[in-house]
Amino acid sequence: DFTVAMETVTAWAWGPLSLATFVALLRGHPARHVLQLVVSMGQIYGDVLYFWTAARGGWAHSDPRPLYFWGYFVALNGIWLVVPGLLVADAWRQLVTAQRVFDRPPRKSR
Repeated sequence: DFTVAMETVTAWAWGPLSLATFVALLRGHPARHVLQLVVSMGQIYGDVLYFWTAARGGWAHSDPRPLYFWGYFVALNGIWLVVPGLLVADAWRQLVTAQRVFDRPPRKSR
């Protein structure tokens, strides 16, 4: 049930928001890093919940074969933690840099 609910949110919310993020990045829109941060955090949240519910359920729906479990379930789903994690770090750096520039006191004119 959880996977169906989560994938519904992914399809109807994260999908269009991901497209908006992509377009914003292509166009250099000022909101691009905020969108990148939101989408990436949403992906991380969903993946953590996916792993957590499987673990709490005793891995009942996981294939016990090592290649399937470690290769497919852990590694391929783990990519959806690593890539968004890198994107969160990038957005964080970009937003902090922008805020530093914004917070600088104005220069005194002569």
